[in-house]
Amino acid sequence: MTMNFDPFRELDRLAGSLLGSAGPRSMPMDLYRTGDHYVLDVDLPGIDPGSVDIDVDGSVLTIRAERTLGAPEGSQWITRERQPGTFVRQLTLGDGLDAERITAGYDNGVLSITIPVKESAKPRKIAVSVNGGQEQLAVGAGNGGD
Repeated sequence: MTMNFDPFRELDRLAGSLLGSAGPRSMPMDLYRTGDHYVLDVDLPGIDPGSVDIDVDGSVLTIRAERTLGAPEGSQWITRERQPGTFVRQLTLGDGLDAERITAGYDNGVLSITIPVKESAKPRKIAVSVNGGQEQLAVGAGNGGD
């Protein structure tokens, strides 16, 4: 059996206990890198997009959202499995990320946050001089010597 390591689990648990809010199981997420940015997809079905609040304080990205559930007046609940309340998720951003250019969108119950990589953290080519500067070779970062 393979276990996935979740470095954010303890932070989510702590935030949930301190803030009295639903944690990661109620706000599941996927995180992947594509090109020069990361994409964080968070499931928030039934959330009013106007209740979503995303902020960055130092290196901590915080996502808050609220779900309210109601039934018409005079109704009697038979089953109530969907969880109302405030949902909070916090993630620590690394130094190589550009917190100033983070963007977000909400579509079909999924909040997508795009986090660009800083220019200074992107791979770059370094020119290598040969024979006292007579020639230059272009050496790419991570090109494996091909």
